[in-house]
Order: sequence, then structure tokens, then C-alpha cells
Amino acid sequence: MSTCDLADRLRDRLSDVIPIVETRLERLPQLLAGHAEVEPGSPRLELDGAHVVVAVAVAPCIALGLRQRAQPHKGTVLPGHGSVKNPQAPVGKSRVGSVPAVQLLVLGGTKFLGRAVVEAALDRGHEVTLFNRGRTNPELFPEAEKLRGDRGADLSALSGRSWDAVVDTSAYFPEQARSSAETLADAASYYLLVSSLSVYADRTQPLDEGSPLEELQPGQPDDQLQEDYSNYGALKVLCEEAAVEAFAGPTALVRPGLIVGPHDPTGRFTYWPHRVARGGEILAPKPAEGQVQFIDVRDLADWIIHLCEQRNEGPFNAVNRNVTWAALLDTCSAVADSDAEFIWVDPEFLIEQEVGEWMELPMWLHEESGLHATDVSRAVAAGLTFRPLDETVRGTLDQAETTGDAGLDPDREARLIAAWKAR
Repeated sequence: MSTCDLADRLRDRLSDVIPIVETRLERLPQLLAGHAEVEPGSPRLELDGAHVVVAVAVAPCIALGLRQRAQPHKGTVLPGHGSVKNPQAPVGKSRVGSVPAVQLLVLGGTKFLGRAVVEAALDRGHEVTLFNRGRTNPELFPEAEKLRGDRGADLSALSGRSWDAVVDTSAYFPEQARSSAETLADAASYYLLVSSLSVYADRTQPLDEGSPLEELQPGQPDDQLQEDYSNYGALKVLCEEAAVEAFAGPTALVRPGLIVGPHDPTGRFTYWPHRVARGGEILAPKPAEGQVQFIDVRDLADWIIHLCEQRNEGPFNAVNRNVTWAALLDTCSAVADSDAEFIWVDPEFLIEQEVGEWMELPMWLHEESGLHATDVSRAVAAGLTFRPLDETVRGTLDQAETTGDAGLDPDREARLIAAWKAR
């Protein structure tokens, strides 16, 4: 092949790739930050003349974690096949940046956190298999393998398969966690269970991973949630214990607080950006400089994939830190360009007026204030990072809707503000 012919072919291939790459360049620092280190030395590809064009066109997609993967066709040799080699990769393993690519099984994966986990994994170039019933957003992720089943009744689709890591986002009862972990004990080398900060018994005090855990009380069922959710934390503790015991291999227990951001179905955090966007007088809980903790679903998902890459073990609390109520509401106002006026109200007045914690006045906690005083130093040391607050607010405004289950009714809010001013 002449030099001119090679240049023409290279130009044609890059014309397809460059527009895709350019849209992702702004995320390059975030993608690179997910890796513990950058291996020394420049990448080396052993190519013959017939394959150099394909390698140049495909390599940027792999480096930037693009989901648009090149598909092999007759006569084309792609990285990892034939004469295109990566001498730094273990035998039989492709690489994503400085880490081996992960074959990931996600139990769930199409609603909220699971959806973000799959997006993060595909963005980083990993291979993803989803196991679920196919009832929630089944059209998502056509590029991922999909196995159908019911974790409570039929796990047969998982038989005879193997993966590098499992992410379990949907275990609410210990039998679910146990049966999944047992089934996958010989099929995967790492298991990550998404638990909850609700596992801690005394949430009135600051929390860390060594804080005492909830216990199921006499008469509480272990196979269903009670109407008041009073057994939720204890069930999550039992799920953790079941997964660790049944899997018997490297296991991570991720304990998030309130998960927020795009596609949030709960409406709790979502209430605040949307309420501030409407403007006017807004009831806000004192103290304005008190910490309020939550976690952007995208930060949590990126970190979960990082844990799978690095195979970190043990329990991890997962919420943000150093965000105050004033900072949150001021950011909501700035993002929405709102004329909101915040009326800061004493917690004693809110209690006197029987304002409901957590749901009626979303995220406000008086009795269980330890949920806003959670130590996350272990998670940060293991790679958890937090995006700017305005990105979380903007993502919520753009991609999450309020619900009738969370937030003050406008008339009640107005009456409360009037009563506070008239006291």
C-alpha cells in the first residue's frame, strides 16, 4: 500500500472517530482520575501495514471509554485479536487505561443506581451483563448482554457462566443476598453488595464503619419490609452477613446515604432544586451551616466500578461531605436563577408543628442527625470523589421529577412560614 493510499484511509477512519472523541474530551480528567496510577512508558502496538488504520481509529475510543465499540468484520483485525497486541496486558485480558478490563455482572441495572453503574462500566470500556426480570426500562443498554430471571425464584440463567466481579444493587432480604452469592461463589472472584447507612443501630450519633449495627427485633419478619420500614436497616445487615458468608471471597459492602441526581425516583433531594426554582419564600431548616449529606448517583456509580477494578474489600460508608444546608440551597438558587428567599426555621418549631422529618421536609433530620454526620474517610481513601454541587443540582433539575410522596405541600409551607413570622 502506498503512503498516499494509507493517508487517505486513515483520514476516512478518523473522520468517523474524531467527532465522537471530541464530545468526550471534557470528561477525560474524570475518566483518568478513576485509575490508581498511570503506567510508565508509552503504549506500544505491533502492527503490520494492513492493520495500522484500524488501530489508529479504534485506540482513541478505547482510551476514552466510549460506548461506541468497533465491531469486528471480515478482514479486520481489532486490538486484542491477531497481530494487534498490548504487551502490558495480562494474557487473555484486555485493558482499560491502566487497569484490566472487567467482565461485570450487575444484578438489576436499569432503574436508578444500577442504571448509573452500568453507564459507568460501559463508559470505562468494561464488558457488562445484566441479570433482571426485564420489566424496568428493558430498552436500555442494547450493547450489554441481558440475562432474564427472578433473583427470588429463578437464578438458572447464571449457571455455567463466569465473571470477574458482581455488583448487587437489589438485595433487600437476606435470602436474596444468600442465594445470589452462593450461586456466584464459583463464578466470580469479587462481590460488591450495595447496602445502606440504615444498618447502624444508633443514628443519633456520628457514624463510622465501626458503629454498632441494627438487629432484627422479635416479631419482625426477615422476608418482607414492614409498613413503617422499621426493619429495613436490620434486613440490610442480614443481607451483608449472608453475602459475605455465602460468597466466601473478596467482598465489598457499600453503605450509601441518600442517593440523588439524574433519574432519582424518590423525590426527596429532588424537592429542593425544583422548589427553589419556583422561587418565593421557602421554608428551610436551621442551622443553615449544618452539614447535609447525600451522594450523587454518578459519583457513587463511578466509585463502585473503581472498587471492582481495584478489588477493595470491607465496609464503606458512601456519602458526600462538607456541604451545608446554606450551600445546597444557594447553589439551587444560582443554578435555577431563582428569586427564592429562604426563611430559616428552628427545629423546635418544626417539631412543635409536627413537620415530618426526611420525607415531608425532605432530608431534614433531627432525631437521626448522625446520618448527616457520617465519616467517609475510608471511602475517600479508596477512591471516592465528589463532583461540584452545581452539577448534582443541574442533573436533578434536568433529569429527575418531584413526587407526591416527598416535600411540603405549598399551602402548608405558606402556613408554617406565616406562623413562624408571627410567633
